[in-house]
Amino acid sequence: MKRLDYTKVSVKLKKSEWRDEWFIYLEAYPVYEVGSDKPKRVREYLRRSITTPIWDKRRSERAVAGRIKYKPKRDDNGVIQCKSKQDMETCLYADGVRVLRQKEYDNMALFTDQQLELAEQSERSKCNVLEYIEKLIKEREETASESIVVNWRRLHTLLSMFAKSDYIQFSQIDMKYIEAFRSFLIKAPQGGSKKGTISRNTASTYFSIFKAALKQAFVDGYLNCDIAAKAKNIMFQSARREYLSLEELNILAKTPCDDILKRAALFSALTGMRHSDIQKLKWSEVEEYNGGYRLNFTQQKTKGVEYMPISAQAYKLCGERKKDGELLVFAGLPDPSWISKPLERWVKASGITKHITFHCFRHTYATLQLANGTDIYTVSKMLGHTNVKTTQIYAKVIDKKKDEATEAFKLDIDE
Repeated sequence: MKRLDYTKVSVKLKKSEWRDEWFIYLEAYPVYEVGSDKPKRVREYLRRSITTPIWDKRRSERAVAGRIKYKPKRDDNGVIQCKSKQDMETCLYADGVRVLRQKEYDNMALFTDQQLELAEQSERSKCNVLEYIEKLIKEREETASESIVVNWRRLHTLLSMFAKSDYIQFSQIDMKYIEAFRSFLIKAPQGGSKKGTISRNTASTYFSIFKAALKQAFVDGYLNCDIAAKAKNIMFQSARREYLSLEELNILAKTPCDDILKRAALFSALTGMRHSDIQKLKWSEVEEYNGGYRLNFTQQKTKGVEYMPISAQAYKLCGERKKDGELLVFAGLPDPSWISKPLERWVKASGITKHITFHCFRHTYATLQLANGTDIYTVSKMLGHTNVKTTQIYAKVIDKKKDEATEAFKLDIDE
């Protein structure tokens, strides 16, 4: 169904390429498609043609190849005039169809705003959920971090996999459908060449994105209620946040490793910066400030602008300062997928048995800061967290260490 605004239907002619014959069609203009403010011309060919139209020499249309093209002559009712009786009957038939179409459009114009909204809602409910999510992904490509966009794309892939189709109507989305997809995600397969299923926390992330898409669809009028609000989240499982002790960090610092990887990892442990931020850090974002040093950069994940003081030791790990501010500080630092193996070899060579990823150096920074008495709000700010609750995960690690410390030693007291 189309939303129409003062639409006029006309009978028009189109010249055949092969002979002196003109095909008759109806043209409606302006016609507004749902979700678009741009007017369109809608053409309907009647499978009728004429060969004897009378041209109005007083009304030229345009010049084609040096020849003037005239408009067809019409009577007072707008009916195209022809020389032959058969062609006149064809034109009268075409005008009769035009009158019917005009009434349809005029009746549409009489809809109340509420009726029109219902009609548009019905039309939008037939739209493709997957195409809508693709549109949301394109919007996020301009503002969101790469990791967020990747998660949205993976959600799109899994939803298509669940539906076993590239087409899902919004009218199909109900609580039963949402719950079925929720159950699918909990046991969804890993992407690429990886075997097994995704973790529960990853499934929770994808389901939250799905709910966000449905909520936006409700705002945009594709759903008639905020159905996402009724759906239960997939609960996160408390994950072990591995970190290094100060002693282990010093051991790693003395263990041979690729220079760029070692400097970047230790820089993360001294600043709490993410791999994505370290990889994109430019020399123009490293400043001398009040006799010390600070970073002035935009976080890749949150897109928030951060001012972060860093120690002289962290600054030294940046290497020799470059004059060109657009050059990367840690130029050549590989992506996370390429870092895992050399990082694993480095940790193994140091004798440390923990499973350490690059992100663990960020965990290490947070944990050591809290262990050394830095208040949680300062640590939260240094990590660039938008909510202090995220930082409290590290505080729980410290509380556990305190509990363990109560049994660290005992006095030899006779009972």
